[in-house]
Amino acid sequence: MSRPITPVILSGGSGTRLWPMSRSSQPKQLLRLTSAETMLQLTALRSAGSDRFGPPIIVGNALHATEIQEQLEAVNATPSLLILEPVARNTAPAIALAALAALENDDDATLLVMPSDQVIEDVDAFRAAIEAALPVVEQGWLVTFGIKPTGPETGYGYILMGDPIESGVREVKQFVEKPDRKTAEQFLATGNYAWNGGIFLFRADSFLGALANQAPDIAIAVRKSIDAAGRRGRLLYPEPKSFAQSPSQSIDYAVMEKSESVAVIPVNMGWSDIGSWDALYELAAKDDFANAHHGEVISLDSNGCLIRSNGPVVAAVGVKDLIVIATGDAVLILPRGSSQDVKQIIDELKRREHRTL
Repeated sequence: MSRPITPVILSGGSGTRLWPMSRSSQPKQLLRLTSAETMLQLTALRSAGSDRFGPPIIVGNALHATEIQEQLEAVNATPSLLILEPVARNTAPAIALAALAALENDDDATLLVMPSDQVIEDVDAFRAAIEAALPVVEQGWLVTFGIKPTGPETGYGYILMGDPIESGVREVKQFVEKPDRKTAEQFLATGNYAWNGGIFLFRADSFLGALANQAPDIAIAVRKSIDAAGRRGRLLYPEPKSFAQSPSQSIDYAVMEKSESVAVIPVNMGWSDIGSWDALYELAAKDDFANAHHGEVISLDSNGCLIRSNGPVVAAVGVKDLIVIATGDAVLILPRGSSQDVKQIIDELKRREHRTL
């Protein structure tokens, strides 16, 4: 394959599981959580500096347009196009926008679709997996990257892998919803399951053909919105009324679970979706007392805590296994291991129509 692969970075999520730092106005992909770069910048850098990849297409929220552009320019990853969704319609319509836009410049466009809020520590392993997947992509397969499980995780969907297609690439037999712990342990014991990381590689025309067959309402609405889109420089504004008519569906539900030519390449690349404060704690550097601190924190006789502040000083004495997150207008405190319960807080804040969301 001589033409560069087009990275498509999905940056429309709100990241509420990392409240109170992640907000609708400043979601987690725009935050510096694991390094000096933001999650969006780290995602863009995975395909930068190589002739294999062209400039990225970003699909994001119009509210974040200026911030997205500034962040990417700061790391020399200026996008070829920033598509600004008028409303959120999940990943299938978002990817369809990028696929149609890519085909305007290249009839043979190949897309590498990446969420903007994940960690991949071994970028070389990721790029090697991309190379291994390209031969089947050229044959029209839709490829997903399966993450080799490191434990019986119940917070991820799973992929049941089938027969080999090419070296390192296997058919997808089934996508499985998030299991309970006992089921997850059974999955790991078979060795035939991978975590669903939500990263994809396919030809734009192959994806759009599958979308037209499996979810025609999405395909029609998105094409209408692109045909009537407004443009200003690198900014593309899909026509709002047509786009809003699209069903809100994930790519997994709309296409991948229903199509026949779907392949998976399992890869061990130090992946995490940082889907909770507990996940961030696992990734973070820790002191001699297993504490992970960021910001102005004073910790005495405490251990096993994640304490982050981007505002007030946080002082902790004699506490154990806590998550404490402080911003200028909100503080979250909960036991480590319970960070999925942040969803309950979000639900209550929504009920109260609270300004901190």
